[in-house]
Amino acid sequence: MNIEYTREELELLESIEKGEWKSIENLEEEKERYQEYAANTLKKDKRVNIRMSERDLKELQKKALEEGIPYQTLISSLLHKYINGRLIDVNVIEQLKKRISGN
Repeated sequence: MNIEYTREELELLESIEKGEWKSIENLEEEKERYQEYAANTLKKDKRVNIRMSERDLKELQKKALEEGIPYQTLISSLLHKYINGRLIDVNVIEQLKKRISGN
């Protein structure tokens, strides 16, 4: 049987074979945490209207499409993470990695 993979599937397979994936410690705790996130994200009892640039909205919609979720859900999730101190700046992480590695 000859299976044809998409480019994305091939990249994923290559990543797994390179050992770039790691098991999650405390899997059950992590599942519960993300179930709570989902429940809180889906529990919508207030409406908010905001104005933003069309460019920012298009970028948000693009990111949401990549994640496979509605853009309103992405916005809600980002705000939730920010409020709870869990929104992480990747630039800060990169700077910390450089400091740790001595570069």
